[in-house]
Amino acid sequence: MKAVFLLISGLLFCHFKSAGQAVELCQGAYFTEQQGKEFLEKRKVTSKVAWETRAAQIRKQIREGMDLQTLPPKPTSKQIVHSRKEMDGYSIESVAFESLPGIYVTGNLYKPLKEQKSYAAILSPHGHGENPHGRFREQTQKRCATLARMGAIVFVWDMVGQGDAKQCEHKMPKALKLQTINSISSLDYLLSIPGVDPERVAVTGESGGGTQTFLLAALDDRIKVSVPVVMVSSYFFGGCVCESGMPIHKKGDYQTNNVEIAALAAPRPMIMISDGGDWTKNTPEVEYPFVKSIYSLYGKTDQLEAVHLPDEKHDFGPSKRNAMYAFMAKHLKLDLKAVSDASGKIDEEPAKVLTQKELEVFNEAHPRPANAVMGDAAVMGLL
Repeated sequence: MKAVFLLISGLLFCHFKSAGQAVELCQGAYFTEQQGKEFLEKRKVTSKVAWETRAAQIRKQIREGMDLQTLPPKPTSKQIVHSRKEMDGYSIESVAFESLPGIYVTGNLYKPLKEQKSYAAILSPHGHGENPHGRFREQTQKRCATLARMGAIVFVWDMVGQGDAKQCEHKMPKALKLQTINSISSLDYLLSIPGVDPERVAVTGESGGGTQTFLLAALDDRIKVSVPVVMVSSYFFGGCVCESGMPIHKKGDYQTNNVEIAALAAPRPMIMISDGGDWTKNTPEVEYPFVKSIYSLYGKTDQLEAVHLPDEKHDFGPSKRNAMYAFMAKHLKLDLKAVSDASGKIDEEPAKVLTQKELEVFNEAHPRPANAVMGDAAVMGLL
C-alpha cells in the first residue's frame, strides 16, 4: 500500500502543487514559432546588470521547479569499474556509481591511450532514440571514441530508465530531477579522475541530451565549454517528462524558455548546432542573435559560435560532430590532427561501434548491487 501511495503521489505531482494549485508545465511546442520569436524580442536586455538579475531569477526557478534547491549528500560508496578494452588510440571501461543511496549512474568511460600531463574532460549525455537506444547508438559511440582519440577523457551515461539504469521507467514523474542529479554526479565523477584539468571541462549532447547539456551548463559553472545540439529552440520546450515534466519554465507571471536557459552559459564558450528539419530551424534568425546579444554584454561574442545545417534533420550526425570536434579542439586544447587524414578531413573509422553486451555495466559477472532501489514508487519516494 505504501508503494502504491508513493506512486500515486508522484503522478499527482505532475498536475498539482502541495498547496493544491495547478503546476504550470511548458511541454513540447508550448509556443508557436511566432510567439517564441516575440518572447525573445520582448526580453532583450541592454546591460550586464539587467541580464545577471534575470539570470539569477531563471536559475532560481529551475532549482525550485525541479525541487532541487539543495543537492543531496553524495554517497561515499566505491565506484564500479570493469571490463577495460584497449581500442585504436583509446580505451573503454564500464562504470557505475551512486548519485543517491541506491541509485546507480551507469555508463562508459573513454580514455586516450597516450599519456598526458593533464586531460580535458567531456560529459556526453545522449538523447532519445531506439535501435539501439541511448549510449549504444553509433552516433554516440563514434563521438565519445573520437574525442578520446583527440586526448579527452569522456563519460557517457544512461538516461533514467534506459540501458543499465533500469531501476525505474524513463517517464516517471520526477525524471528531470533525477537526470539532473545524475548529470551533476557524472561531473563530480569526471573531476575525481586523476589528471583531469578542471579548467578544461565540457559537455555535449543532442536532443534530450542537448537539454541536459544546457541545463548542466546553466546550473554548474564547473562546465567551461558547452555544445548543445539540435535542442535550443525559442518555441519548443522538450517533448519528454525528463525535459519539461517539472515546472522549470513557468510560475505565475514568470516565464522563460530554453534559449534564455542556454544563454546562462555566457560568457563561457558555446557553439549552437542546429538543422532545418526540427524545432531549431530558425536558429540563425531567432535563437542565435538573442544568445549573441547576451555574450555581447560581456564583450565575449568571440566565445559563441553557431553552425546551421538547413538540409539536415534531428540527429548528431557526422557534419554536426565535425563542427563539435573543431570547437572542442579549439577551446579544450585537443589534438584535431590525431583524428584527421592526410587531407585534413576528420576520420572516425578507428572509432569502432561495439555491441550493447560489450558495453554493458551489469551482467552475470557484475550484478547490480543489492542496495539498488527498484521501481517507480521506490525511486519517487527516495526523491
